[in-house]
Amino acid sequence: MIKKKFMMGTMSLLAAFTLAACNSDDGGMNSDEQMEMDSSEDMNMDSNEDMDMGGMNHSSSGEVPEDLAEAENPTYEVGSQAMIEADHMEGMNGAEATIVGAFDTTAYAVSFTPTTGGEPVEDHKWVIHEELEDAGEEPLEPGAEAVIAADHMEGMDGATAEIDSAEETTVYMVDFTPTTGGEEVVNHKWLTESELSAE
Repeated sequence: MIKKKFMMGTMSLLAAFTLAACNSDDGGMNSDEQMEMDSSEDMNMDSNEDMDMGGMNHSSSGEVPEDLAEAENPTYEVGSQAMIEADHMEGMNGAEATIVGAFDTTAYAVSFTPTTGGEPVEDHKWVIHEELEDAGEEPLEPGAEAVIAADHMEGMDGATAEIDSAEETTVYMVDFTPTTGGEEVVNHKWLTESELSAE
Protein backbone atom coordinates (compact mmCIF):
# COMPACT_ATOMS: atom_id res chain seq x y z
CA MET A 1 0.00 0.00 0.00
CA ILE A 2 2.77 2.44 0.95
CA LYS A 3 4.66 1.38 -2.18
CA LYS A 4 1.59 2.12 -4.30
CA LYS A 5 1.16 5.63 -2.76
CA PHE A 6 4.85 6.35 -3.27
CA MET A 7 4.60 5.35 -6.96
CA MET A 8 1.48 7.50 -7.44
CA GLY A 9 3.19 10.48 -5.79
CA THR A 10 6.30 10.06 -7.94
CA MET A 11 4.21 9.83 -11.11
CA SER A 12 2.27 12.98 -10.14
CA LEU A 13 5.52 14.90 -9.60
CA LEU A 14 6.86 13.71 -12.95
CA ALA A 15 3.66 14.81 -14.69
CA ALA A 16 3.86 18.23 -13.01
CA PHE A 17 7.50 18.72 -14.06
CA THR A 18 6.70 17.63 -17.63
CA LEU A 19 3.81 20.10 -17.90
CA ALA A 20 5.93 22.93 -16.47
CA ALA A 21 8.69 22.20 -18.97
CA CYS A 22 6.22 22.21 -21.89
CA ASN A 23 4.83 25.61 -20.89
CA SER A 24 8.21 27.34 -20.47
CA ASP A 25 9.45 27.30 -24.05
CA ASP A 26 9.98 31.07 -23.78
CA GLY A 27 13.24 30.46 -21.93
CA GLY A 28 11.76 31.32 -18.54
CA MET A 29 10.68 34.83 -19.57
CA ASN A 30 7.63 36.38 -17.98
CA SER A 31 4.83 37.61 -20.25
CA ASP A 32 6.12 41.24 -20.34
CA GLU A 33 9.57 40.10 -21.47
CA GLN A 34 7.98 37.86 -24.10
CA MET A 35 5.87 40.75 -25.45
CA GLU A 36 8.96 43.00 -25.64
CA MET A 37 10.83 40.32 -27.55
CA ASP A 38 7.90 39.82 -29.95
CA SER A 39 7.65 43.55 -30.70
CA SER A 40 11.40 43.87 -31.31
CA GLU A 41 11.18 40.92 -33.73
CA ASP A 42 8.36 42.76 -35.53
CA MET A 43 10.52 45.88 -35.76
CA ASN A 44 13.40 43.85 -37.17
CA MET A 45 11.10 42.33 -39.76
CA ASP A 46 9.85 45.82 -40.74
CA SER A 47 13.40 47.13 -41.17
CA ASN A 48 14.32 44.05 -43.22
CA GLU A 49 11.35 44.70 -45.48
CA ASP A 50 12.55 48.28 -45.95
CA MET A 51 15.99 46.97 -46.89
CA ASP A 52 14.41 44.53 -49.36
CA MET A 53 12.87 47.51 -51.13
CA GLY A 54 16.42 48.58 -51.82
CA GLY A 55 16.03 52.01 -50.25
CA MET A 56 14.07 53.12 -53.31
CA ASN A 57 12.99 56.78 -53.21
CA HIS A 58 9.43 56.37 -54.41
CA SER A 59 9.05 60.11 -54.93
CA SER A 60 11.55 62.69 -56.13
CA SER A 61 11.91 66.46 -56.24
CA GLY A 62 11.17 66.42 -59.97
CA GLU A 63 14.54 67.93 -60.82
CA VAL A 64 16.05 66.64 -64.05
CA PRO A 65 19.53 67.04 -65.58
CA GLU A 66 19.99 70.40 -67.32
CA ASP A 67 20.94 68.83 -70.64
CA LEU A 68 17.92 66.50 -70.77
CA ALA A 69 15.78 67.27 -73.82
CA GLU A 70 12.01 67.46 -73.45
CA ALA A 71 10.19 65.20 -75.90
CA GLU A 72 8.70 67.21 -78.77
CA ASN A 73 5.88 64.83 -79.63
CA PRO A 74 5.51 62.23 -76.84
CA THR A 75 2.94 59.44 -77.10
CA TYR A 76 1.71 60.41 -73.62
CA GLU A 77 1.55 64.17 -73.18
CA VAL A 78 2.24 65.95 -69.91
CA GLY A 79 -1.00 66.04 -67.92
CA SER A 80 -2.46 62.94 -69.56
CA GLN A 81 -3.13 59.58 -67.91
CA ALA A 82 -1.75 56.15 -68.80
CA MET A 83 -1.69 52.69 -67.23
CA ILE A 84 1.62 51.42 -65.85
CA GLU A 85 2.77 48.02 -67.10
CA ALA A 86 5.97 47.70 -65.07
CA ASP A 87 6.79 46.40 -61.62
CA HIS A 88 9.87 48.37 -60.57
CA MET A 89 8.30 48.49 -57.11
CA GLU A 90 5.36 46.98 -55.25
CA GLY A 91 1.98 48.44 -56.22
CA MET A 92 3.19 49.95 -59.49
CA ASN A 93 1.92 47.45 -62.06
CA GLY A 94 -1.66 48.30 -63.04
CA ALA A 95 -1.65 51.73 -61.37
CA GLU A 96 -2.95 54.78 -63.22
CA ALA A 97 -0.17 57.28 -63.89
CA THR A 98 -0.36 61.00 -64.49
CA ILE A 99 2.42 62.11 -66.84
CA VAL A 100 4.42 64.99 -65.33
CA GLY A 101 7.41 64.93 -67.70
CA ALA A 102 8.41 63.38 -71.04
CA PHE A 103 12.01 63.37 -72.32
CA ASP A 104 13.89 61.87 -75.27
CA THR A 105 17.05 60.03 -74.21
CA THR A 106 18.72 56.64 -73.87
CA ALA A 107 17.50 54.58 -70.92
CA TYR A 108 19.83 52.00 -69.40
CA ALA A 109 19.24 48.93 -67.28
CA VAL A 110 22.28 48.80 -65.00
CA SER A 111 23.94 46.60 -62.39
CA PHE A 112 25.98 48.09 -59.56
CA THR A 113 27.13 47.62 -55.98
CA PRO A 114 25.67 50.34 -53.72
CA THR A 115 28.21 52.78 -52.27
CA THR A 116 26.63 52.05 -48.87
CA GLY A 117 27.57 48.36 -49.17
CA GLY A 118 25.24 45.40 -49.29
CA GLU A 119 24.14 43.10 -52.06
CA PRO A 120 24.78 44.09 -55.69
CA VAL A 121 21.74 45.49 -57.53
CA GLU A 122 21.16 43.79 -60.87
CA ASP A 123 19.26 44.99 -63.93
CA HIS A 124 17.96 48.19 -62.28
CA LYS A 125 15.56 50.06 -64.55
CA TRP A 126 16.16 52.88 -65.39
CA VAL A 127 19.11 55.26 -65.35
CA ILE A 128 19.18 57.69 -68.26
CA HIS A 129 22.21 58.82 -70.28
CA GLU A 130 22.21 62.28 -68.66
CA GLU A 131 22.46 60.66 -65.20
CA LEU A 132 25.85 59.11 -65.97
CA GLU A 133 29.09 61.02 -65.35
CA ASP A 134 31.18 61.84 -68.42
CA ALA A 135 29.10 59.55 -70.62
CA GLY A 136 29.83 61.51 -73.80
CA GLU A 137 27.40 62.17 -76.64
CA GLU A 138 26.89 58.66 -77.97
CA PRO A 139 24.80 56.00 -76.17
CA LEU A 140 26.84 53.44 -74.22
CA GLU A 141 26.92 49.81 -75.26
CA PRO A 142 26.03 46.88 -73.00
CA GLY A 143 29.11 45.90 -71.00
CA ALA A 144 30.40 49.48 -70.71
CA GLU A 145 30.92 51.00 -67.26
CA ALA A 146 29.97 54.46 -66.01
CA VAL A 147 29.53 56.27 -62.70
CA ILE A 148 25.92 57.01 -61.74
CA ALA A 149 25.01 60.60 -60.82
CA ALA A 150 21.44 59.93 -59.66
CA ASP A 151 19.89 58.90 -56.36
CA HIS A 152 16.81 56.87 -57.27
CA MET A 153 17.76 54.56 -54.41
CA GLU A 154 20.13 54.58 -51.45
CA GLY A 155 23.75 53.92 -52.41
CA MET A 156 23.23 54.61 -56.11
CA ASP A 157 24.81 58.07 -56.45
CA GLY A 158 28.52 57.65 -57.15
CA ALA A 159 28.34 53.89 -57.77
CA THR A 160 30.08 52.40 -60.79
CA ALA A 161 27.50 50.73 -63.00
CA GLU A 162 27.76 48.17 -65.75
CA ILE A 163 25.34 48.74 -68.62
CA ASP A 164 23.09 45.68 -69.05
CA SER A 165 20.98 47.07 -71.88
CA ALA A 166 20.31 50.36 -73.63
CA GLU A 167 17.12 51.65 -75.21
CA GLU A 168 16.66 54.91 -77.13
CA THR A 169 13.19 56.00 -76.13
CA THR A 170 10.99 58.59 -74.50
CA VAL A 171 11.16 58.33 -70.72
CA TYR A 172 8.40 59.57 -68.48
CA MET A 173 8.30 61.03 -65.00
CA VAL A 174 4.97 60.10 -63.40
CA ASP A 175 2.73 60.47 -60.37
CA PHE A 176 0.69 57.46 -59.26
CA THR A 177 -1.07 55.91 -56.28
CA PRO A 178 0.14 52.33 -55.65
CA THR A 179 -2.47 49.62 -56.24
CA THR A 180 -1.54 48.30 -52.79
CA GLY A 181 -2.66 51.59 -51.19
CA GLY A 182 -0.57 54.11 -49.34
CA GLU A 183 0.66 57.58 -50.23
CA GLU A 184 0.80 58.91 -53.76
CA VAL A 185 4.20 58.58 -55.44
CA VAL A 186 5.20 61.87 -57.08
CA ASN A 187 7.76 62.57 -59.79
CA HIS A 188 8.81 58.91 -60.09
CA LYS A 189 11.77 58.42 -62.45
CA TRP A 190 11.60 56.65 -64.92
CA LEU A 191 9.16 54.71 -67.07
CA THR A 192 9.82 54.02 -70.74
CA GLU A 193 7.23 54.29 -73.48
CA SER A 194 6.82 50.50 -73.66
CA GLU A 195 5.97 50.40 -69.93
CA LEU A 196 2.85 52.54 -70.39
CA SER A 197 -0.40 51.89 -72.20
CA ALA A 198 -3.47 53.95 -73.04
CA GLU A 199 -6.31 53.60 -70.54
